[in-house]
Amino acid sequence: MNRPDVLVLGGGGVLGEAWLRSALAGLEAASGWDLRECDAFVGTSAGSIVAAVVAAGRRPEVAAGVAAAWQEAAEGGTATASAEPGGLRRLAGGTAAALTAPIAPLAAAGLQPGRAALRAAILRRGPTPTRTIPQLGRALRELDATFDGRLRVTAVERGSGRRVAFGAPGAPQATVAEAVLASCAVPWVFRPVTIGGREYVDGGAWSAANLDLAPVRRGARVLCLNPTASPRLARDRLGAVRAFARTTAATEALVLRRRGAEVTIVAPDAATVAAIGPDLFAQDRRADVEAAGFAQGRALGAAAA
Repeated sequence: MNRPDVLVLGGGGVLGEAWLRSALAGLEAASGWDLRECDAFVGTSAGSIVAAVVAAGRRPEVAAGVAAAWQEAAEGGTATASAEPGGLRRLAGGTAAALTAPIAPLAAAGLQPGRAALRAAILRRGPTPTRTIPQLGRALRELDATFDGRLRVTAVERGSGRRVAFGAPGAPQATVAEAVLASCAVPWVFRPVTIGGREYVDGGAWSAANLDLAPVRRGARVLCLNPTASPRLARDRLGAVRAFARTTAATEALVLRRRGAEVTIVAPDAATVAAIGPDLFAQDRRADVEAAGFAQGRALGAAAA
């Protein structure tokens, strides 16, 4: 495997961020690649933090300091999600069937308005949380990251249920910090982020990785790291989220392959799954996830070298 042209990083809570960052660091260490040289980056939720860091010309390890603010803000936040009837499981389960329609191009591009309406209705249920992530915004601004045409950050407009890729042509104007804050605004945990008078929430409310947004040409190599897509995770208490992640990524990969791209999807291996456990926001497992992710990344890099 050669260095990817496009790097797609999916969502997965604070432990998903830890796995993404450490896996990329291990991949670079073993392969000799410099992932900052990729032509494009697509980030969703946790993946938007790491994608913004690498697109800004920093090594993946730097994301640890940036994401620390998100981790701190998330402490106790999952209780808010659990208080909402069904919480995140309702979001994933309620939209999974609609998001995985059998017609891949329509399913991935979001052209069926009924699905957007369903998503918007679910996102509007329950009280709007007040928790914000200002420290994450400051850490991102210190990176001096800009939308230079390479970075795309996904979010979902809360009112319409439609997906937005900040940084893509025709997308609403936003700073990288604003876009990543929106992409990390987990429904029912963090307050939606207002950009241009509209409210936005986590891009994972549309797709775990939004792989189909990768800007590709024929022959382009796309590497997608999808923290929640492992089949080994399908039976935990967020099983609907796992099934959602795997199915949507497979559907979206078909779209890119039809455009002539080569797509590789990597999910956590057995050691990482064991390290993550059942809670993607369990900060006490972070060090174990980092170690497992780095080892998995090194193995991938060694195979590619």
